[in-house]
Amino acid sequence: MRDTKDRYSRQVLFPQIGNNGQDKIASKHVLVLGVGALGSSIAEMLVRSGIGKLTLIDRDYVEYSNLQRQQLYSESDALQKLPKVIAAKNRLQEIHIDANIEAILIDATVERLEEILPNVDLIMDATDNFETRMVLNDLSQKHRIPWIYGACVGSVGMSFTIIPGVTPCLNCLMRSIPMQGMTCDTGGIISPAVQMTVAHQVAEAMKILVDDIDALRPSYVYFDLWRNQYETIKVGKVKKDSCLSCGNEPTYPFLEEEQSTKTSVLCGRDTVQIRPRKKMVLNFNKLSRQLDRIGYKVSANPFLLSAEKDGNRIVFFKDGRAMVHGCKDVSVAKTLYQKILG
Repeated sequence: MRDTKDRYSRQVLFPQIGNNGQDKIASKHVLVLGVGALGSSIAEMLVRSGIGKLTLIDRDYVEYSNLQRQQLYSESDALQKLPKVIAAKNRLQEIHIDANIEAILIDATVERLEEILPNVDLIMDATDNFETRMVLNDLSQKHRIPWIYGACVGSVGMSFTIIPGVTPCLNCLMRSIPMQGMTCDTGGIISPAVQMTVAHQVAEAMKILVDDIDALRPSYVYFDLWRNQYETIKVGKVKKDSCLSCGNEPTYPFLEEEQSTKTSVLCGRDTVQIRPRKKMVLNFNKLSRQLDRIGYKVSANPFLLSAEKDGNRIVFFKDGRAMVHGCKDVSVAKTLYQKILG
């Protein structure tokens, strides 16, 4: 018999949480957008803290290069090419069998996020690209849901807590503060930078979950573990009434722009992602036979199908989304995609 009271006993002893705070944590719903380095660690901390519901969204699958810093995943996950949300949920349920975890294997489009956000109390940023963060920023403002920005690259990490109507939003910040790490970077990363960033993000998350808003850090934090630098930047005056995302007359511009984007080059990888213009559900058996006839080597699991030929590798998901590996040219990737799916 599992003793749920004992599970959180040390956390309840922390006076800023206590029994009342623990009950609040157990009643909250957190969305983690991206389950890579930051997201996998954030998800584990939240499950161990007793979060009421955790929704995980990610579009990618586990590869061997992830294992150096993405702590929920194993060699078996990489070998099977399991989607990260599935591998993460499997591991998190081993940590807490009764945890309420929803794993959603999608590209985080505005349309899909709009369906999910109305029941969410807090959004944790664990994305890997600038475009998605700006979409997230506008959705946060539109739905009045707090979110916690985090990014890291190399030995550098940064974080900021965004409360709609109170703090500057990311659109305000990027006009005044150099937002290193927000764009694609191939400079590598060390795992301590990941864990330090996550520590800042989850500490802020717990303050929000127990409604201790006065304890939130009002500044933007930046650190470089290798160079022994740590800075906090006061940003209260950065908030602009004219901001189109959080100002007096918001238009949420990044929600409109995102809707037209159907292809993207994935951060730090020679990979182009393609989304179909219309909803579809791929029949993997039929697609496998088609690819086999034209000379592709095919492997699949219940979530994705991988096909290789002449050094080209393309991975299809059930919803018609595909990742074309070994390519940064969008036009070349689209041509390959269209030859197969029409």
